[in-house]
Amino acid sequence: MTTSTKNAALTDKDTLKEVIDCLTEHISIDTQGAFNQTDLFNILIGAASNSDTIENTAKKLKKSCSGKNIRYHLAKFKSFPQARNSTK
Repeated sequence: MTTSTKNAALTDKDTLKEVIDCLTEHISIDTQGAFNQTDLFNILIGAASNSDTIENTAKKLKKSCSGKNIRYHLAKFKSFPQARNSTK
């Protein structure tokens, strides 16, 4: 069975939603006020995918908090748990 590339391709919007859903399911970040975890992930993913800084990406997005605020929330994490290699 062949699948058309046109039908199989994800849009940028769909891909972003899938990534944010996955992050939200596995990582919990407490935020305050109107700023929420999804906003944080949007900025981080945007910065990473565009090879840009958190501050510059936050400025580009409408209704976004400052880069300083984002770094404050990231500083709450001292370290992320390491994934275990299941082949051992």
